[in-house]
Amino acid sequence: MKSGLRVAAGLAVAALAACAARTAVASTVRILPNGADVPLEGGVLALRVVGNDVLRVHFLPAGRASAPALVMAPDAARAPADPVKVRLTNHDVVLRCGALRAVLDRNTKTLELFDGASHEPLLRETDIASLAHGTAQFRFAPHAALYGVHGFDAFQKASSGLLRTGRQLATAGEQGDAGAPFVWSTSGFGVLVDSQKTLFNLSDGALGLLKQTRPDVDVYLIAGAPKRIFAAVADLTGHAPLFPKWSLGFINSQWGMNEQELLRIVRRYRRLRIPLDAFSLDFDWKAWGEDHYGEFRWNTRKFPDGPSGKLDRELSALGVHLIGIMKPRIHVDTVEGRYATTHHLWIPGEKATLDYFSHKPVKTLDFDNPATRKWFFNPVLEHSFETGIVGWWNDEADETGDDKQFLNMERALYDGQRAFTDQRVFSLNRNFWLGAQRYAYGLWSGDIASGFASMAAQRQRMLSAIDVGEMWWGMDGGGFHGHPSGENYARWLEFDAFAPICRVHGGYLQRRQPWIYGVTASRAATHALDLRYRLLPYIYSYAWKDHLSGVGLVRPLLFAWPHDPHLRNDDQAWLFGQWLLVSPVVHRHQGVKHLYLPPGTWTDFFTDQVYRGGATIALPLDEKTWLDIPLFVRQGAIIPMQPLMQYVGEHPVTTLTVQVFPARRATHFDYYDDNGKTYAYERGRYFLQRLGTQARDRAVRLTLGPVRGTYRPPLRQYLFVVHRIQARAVSVDGHELTPAADRAALSGCSNVCWARGRDGAGALTFVELPAGAPHRVRIEEAGRRGGQAPN
Repeated sequence: MKSGLRVAAGLAVAALAACAARTAVASTVRILPNGADVPLEGGVLALRVVGNDVLRVHFLPAGRASAPALVMAPDAARAPADPVKVRLTNHDVVLRCGALRAVLDRNTKTLELFDGASHEPLLRETDIASLAHGTAQFRFAPHAALYGVHGFDAFQKASSGLLRTGRQLATAGEQGDAGAPFVWSTSGFGVLVDSQKTLFNLSDGALGLLKQTRPDVDVYLIAGAPKRIFAAVADLTGHAPLFPKWSLGFINSQWGMNEQELLRIVRRYRRLRIPLDAFSLDFDWKAWGEDHYGEFRWNTRKFPDGPSGKLDRELSALGVHLIGIMKPRIHVDTVEGRYATTHHLWIPGEKATLDYFSHKPVKTLDFDNPATRKWFFNPVLEHSFETGIVGWWNDEADETGDDKQFLNMERALYDGQRAFTDQRVFSLNRNFWLGAQRYAYGLWSGDIASGFASMAAQRQRMLSAIDVGEMWWGMDGGGFHGHPSGENYARWLEFDAFAPICRVHGGYLQRRQPWIYGVTASRAATHALDLRYRLLPYIYSYAWKDHLSGVGLVRPLLFAWPHDPHLRNDDQAWLFGQWLLVSPVVHRHQGVKHLYLPPGTWTDFFTDQVYRGGATIALPLDEKTWLDIPLFVRQGAIIPMQPLMQYVGEHPVTTLTVQVFPARRATHFDYYDDNGKTYAYERGRYFLQRLGTQARDRAVRLTLGPVRGTYRPPLRQYLFVVHRIQARAVSVDGHELTPAADRAALSGCSNVCWARGRDGAGALTFVELPAGAPHRVRIEEAGRRGGQAPN
């Protein structure tokens, strides 16, 4: 009896002790709806779930926070879509949100991040208290590939490709470089530091944060596949607004010209039927070196009809827009220079120097200063904008060593233009720092050389810029320094046509029009540009995807195949949207291209030859005409195309031809359109319709979903071209249709029609459907031609 009492008493004491321990924990850890505050020596560790895939780890010395760095969006969402569950035990703080799970062991000071049901952490910091000293060491599974941090400037060797290892400094750099305090891995994690210049040490199995610029270390840990990681980065650092649709066409840039030559060139483009949407003007457009705001107004000697708007009206009638160069410096001994002195708009401590073009004293404006940014889009520049300079080519703001200078220069123009008009902003800039994308910010790769070696090196520059979050990248097609051969120019334009921004440019008095390089080169260049213009509905839909989810038109292959070892450092090819793989020819006189195709079924866009992926193919190349572009369609593809035009909006698009390559798995494409000019899409004025397909049970299904948005484009019908299926019967919404004689007969169809046809790979089925309404189509298969059943 006494023994039983002693046991009962012991259990009671233990229970009281456990209760006391839980009370002590509860009194020291502050539980919040989306996280917890945990005391550490010298401050507080704030853990917050700020997105379905994102844990914010913020050490607050003495409980105080400093202002976020410019990399972070001021209006970024800080709450996940899914509910957060916070649980406190004797030793652990556990946070859950959807598939995300974070566990902090308060005894060992170990923080672990998990994704899904895995028992192995994605990231582990075994001494979270090290944040108090401004450092961290996140460990992960060995052999994980690491990306991000920086790109390459115009003159660097890019031999490391896309992978990052060793000590890596995140900086915006200069001459086409790109940077971000951001490291990510195809093993399923990303680390974003809220800081300016940030020093990482990357090794096998460890990511060390060595230096950053804030007293309160603020780190965002992201879980997921590449698309989820970049969606989270866009949520945190800002979503890119849509560029004007014309900027997705071909841009000819030139230094050294006047109004007469400009009009002569544009008219020749139209006469030769070579597509063109914009012309970018260098120093020539402005009254550089003159008093009374010469840096912001037209040069009336070279462009006499600029200030009146007559030139703009002539070019608009030809479908061409103007982009003007802007510099971060102004002349000191001018009205505007004296204003800058009086109002302290210069970079502090900088001395005047002689400008290399005007040979007059200039100083650099301090765009970190809000007063400078407010003044920069001044009434004189407003007039230049109103009379035709509707895009900004920002140059040389990368020479101050300040990662924020270029970002803030374009921020000044973006904020100024948005306050002045609803017309969309477009800009090109010579470096990139993460966060700049929210100011309609394109990057070009600097003053690169002509030649095949330089052209080939642009692949690493483009893909590494995308890897730090700059989805809108372009280059001086043809090279800035030197003069390309006809073959080099032709192959460069084929590369250009499958870059996010399609543009050519050369040094002073260099011409980059296709006809300069001979008939063969001009024909090949025009062929590539024609294809880009036919693909504009596809391209513009991915511009919307970038705005929405942070992943743009061009994607490294490892975005889609993160675990394929062949693609860890592959820069030979990339995805153009989700459904096209391109690998431009970048070597002189190349007769055969050896190219690895990822797993799946691939169709050559031009020859219709079918390839099984997961292997390297030997692709014959045309060394004489240069007309071939290694371009492949991924099975499951849905690719909307428009009739060929010479510029965006030349004709209303009433019919879209939709190329469909059905797979056994269901696939879809979100077709997007809007007016292409204003920010009305932010207010719901857009058109969005999901198109879907699947091959199953000897039939192909096509689906058209309900329309979202209030904009109604001129589009009246879709013409679906379904590849490699011989239809026996077609029904729409349960009603069987009578076939037309052939594709040509569809033009006389008044509503829903179908027909049979063939191409080089076999059978085709054509189905014409009204756009803008939901439909379900079933194509009964008579038999396949030209290859195995799609996968």
